[in-house]
Amino acid sequence: MKCLALPTLATVLAVGMLCTDPAAAAAQRESPLPTASRLHPDSSAAPLLEPPGGTYKKVSTLVPLPDFIPGLGTLYVDPATLPAGPFLAYDHQGHLVSSIYMIPLKDMNAQKAFSGLKVARERVDHVDIVFNAGHPGVAEPHYHVIVWYVSPQRAAQLAR
Repeated sequence: MKCLALPTLATVLAVGMLCTDPAAAAAQRESPLPTASRLHPDSSAAPLLEPPGGTYKKVSTLVPLPDFIPGLGTLYVDPATLPAGPFLAYDHQGHLVSSIYMIPLKDMNAQKAFSGLKVARERVDHVDIVFNAGHPGVAEPHYHVIVWYVSPQRAAQLAR
């Protein structure tokens, strides 16, 4: 049963992104407090630019990681949301490229629910789920669930 955690998470994410009620989507677009305003205080600007402001802190000021992490970008997180996040990732030009959730393997194996995770009000291009053995800030083994707002080609440019 425990081995179903990752496939179940991937399915839930995929279904949640594909099954959109048109009326709900329209209401969300017209909402005076869009989801992104809770995630990214500067959401009035398009595209969303760094720094996100509010309670978000640059990850490199919290743990010994570089300002720009190859393959991900410059990361910001609200420390109160650790370890799951979201971590907001920005490219070299300061544009929001993804939201990253860091889900500990022990929590997945324990079938812990992660409900109500914040998301940016951006069109999702694709999602990657990548295992990570641990790093400063989230030392235990975990999965990165990366919700990309840019194409795979543009995401690949973050490697430099």
